[in-house]
Amino acid sequence: MKKAVFALLSAVVALGLPLGAQTADTEIDRESKLRFPESANSGKLPDYMERDPEPDYRHASAAAYQAFRDIKYGVRIHWGLYSLLPAAAESWSFLPMNNEERQVYQERYQTWNPQGFNAEEWMGFFNRAGFRSFAITTKHHDGFSLWDTKTRVRQRTNWTAPGGPGIESCDLAYSIMETPFKRDVIKELCDAARRHDIKIDLYFSHPDWYDADFRPCVWHPLQTGNAGKGSIKELEKRQRRPATLHPDRTPKETARMIARHREQLRELLTNYGKIDMVCLDMWLDAEVWPDLRETIKEMRRLQPDVMFRNRGIGNYGDYHTPERVVPSGKSEQEMPWMVIYPLGRNFSWEGDGSKYKGAKWVVRNLADSVAKGGNFMVGIGPDGNGRFHPTAIQQLEEVGAWLKVNGEGIFSTQARPGDLWHEGDDVRFTESKDRKTVYAILLRRPDAPVDLKTIQPVPGSKVTLLGYQGELKWQTASEGVSIEFPSAAPDAIAHVLKIQARQ
Repeated sequence: MKKAVFALLSAVVALGLPLGAQTADTEIDRESKLRFPESANSGKLPDYMERDPEPDYRHASAAAYQAFRDIKYGVRIHWGLYSLLPAAAESWSFLPMNNEERQVYQERYQTWNPQGFNAEEWMGFFNRAGFRSFAITTKHHDGFSLWDTKTRVRQRTNWTAPGGPGIESCDLAYSIMETPFKRDVIKELCDAARRHDIKIDLYFSHPDWYDADFRPCVWHPLQTGNAGKGSIKELEKRQRRPATLHPDRTPKETARMIARHREQLRELLTNYGKIDMVCLDMWLDAEVWPDLRETIKEMRRLQPDVMFRNRGIGNYGDYHTPERVVPSGKSEQEMPWMVIYPLGRNFSWEGDGSKYKGAKWVVRNLADSVAKGGNFMVGIGPDGNGRFHPTAIQQLEEVGAWLKVNGEGIFSTQARPGDLWHEGDDVRFTESKDRKTVYAILLRRPDAPVDLKTIQPVPGSKVTLLGYQGELKWQTASEGVSIEFPSAAPDAIAHVLKIQARQ
């Protein structure tokens, strides 16, 4: 390895090319390609947001991008005050509530005491399930913070004020430290994740529906006259009744909003050690885009290799997340991606065990995503006491058992070139990074020889089935290879063939 590096450097010097310039040119070329695909699923950049980041901005390093691509499989945890409800679609459930219900919801923090929460138990479960990363909602749209934030909310909505909802002064963090629980669960989870070698992804919502300074961003319940008809209509659709307009944000309130938003992100990126990803969500408004852009630059200076999700920051982001769908084909985009998909009906607590989709569904979507060059993150949520549903645990540990046998075909692999990621509906391919080994993931148990048209094994090489002792018989076909599938092979969610395809 050292000889190869020395030879490369010697060649560069011999050509009279400065090493620093070569590195800079390569980095500039990479930066120019880091643009997310605008589509119906991933969204489009708003008009006020520039397509090309400013020249002084740098994304995370190439090494950080590769580390992200190597994750392959993660878990997405939505946990907050909405978890106290018998069934909720995260804090989106707040919008259709009537005023009395909204007031009760906002005050739930005063009694929340999730004694069942245990960060070490969570990470032990994540290890058994085979997850390489976890995401946790530090703050969802409802504004409740799960960490020891020192920021203060200065005004909020009183939903049951005489004469109708009104804005009132307050002075509180609106965080888990003001509950009877009084524990910084983000710190506990980050510490436990590092003990278990699980990468950390901190979800953070740009808008804040509790803090009145954030009105009217992203269907804030306090809409204003300058919010725009589209935003007001969307709120009315989500809350199922007409919107009540409130005064526009003042310059003082806008400055306070930006300062608190920036400081909360600063806390998350300075108080909890190295953070691998920050999963930003939604957006703020056009007026404050220059301030938000500067916030992201400041956060990049704090942790140069943190991977930012692109929501709300466009091409200043490092990755994007197709939601509730695996892309239909393999993308050639430089910006990496991770599918996010709930195991139940929503990303938060699901109390009905029959609504969980099953281990086979997870493996199929994981294989499909990885074959196309992406990652897959399955979403679950604990209940208000901090416990996961037994059915969710059972299904995900079943996936983990499958990965113990077959994970070689998922982790430390890459997508095959071009359209070689699949054959038909039930075969997905990955390959080793040296491109010498191809893994064929059979999503349906074969009842006949497996005929693969796009692989030609090395003459005299072994073809094996992960989890099965012994070599498989194979022969070249007019197109590709025909492999005998052993009838004695154990049943499995999916079967993985390992094929030496190059010398």
